[in-house]
Amino acid sequence: MGATDEQPVELKAMLEYASVRAWLDGLRQHWGGDPANDDPERLPILEAFCRRINRDPDQMIKETTMIKDGEKRIRTKGRERYVGMIDAWQAGVEGSRMRKTKYGNTVRSFLIHNGVLMQSGVQAG
Repeated sequence: MGATDEQPVELKAMLEYASVRAWLDGLRQHWGGDPANDDPERLPILEAFCRRINRDPDQMIKETTMIKDGEKRIRTKGRERYVGMIDAWQAGVEGSRMRKTKYGNTVRSFLIHNGVLMQSGVQAG
């Protein structure tokens, strides 16, 4: 998470971010349908996580990937940092275990469809 003296991130509409459009395109290619509207919680969940960590979606991808020798690569430390932030955020979500898992896995799906390999979260009780 950002330092305490950081200004709160000003988020645009989620669909204005290239990384969000890449995520939804990936979901559409894999599952079909209309990922922006099939699950009305999908974009608000990502936005809530962004506000929690004070980053916009494109910043998240810049902090977890890099271009090296013309190829997109994962920033290992950045990915591990996000794994911890997602786990902590998921644990704090109010509601059932399924709801917590959905919130965490929605953010993981966003990262995965932007080239950041991750495992699904453990369904903690």
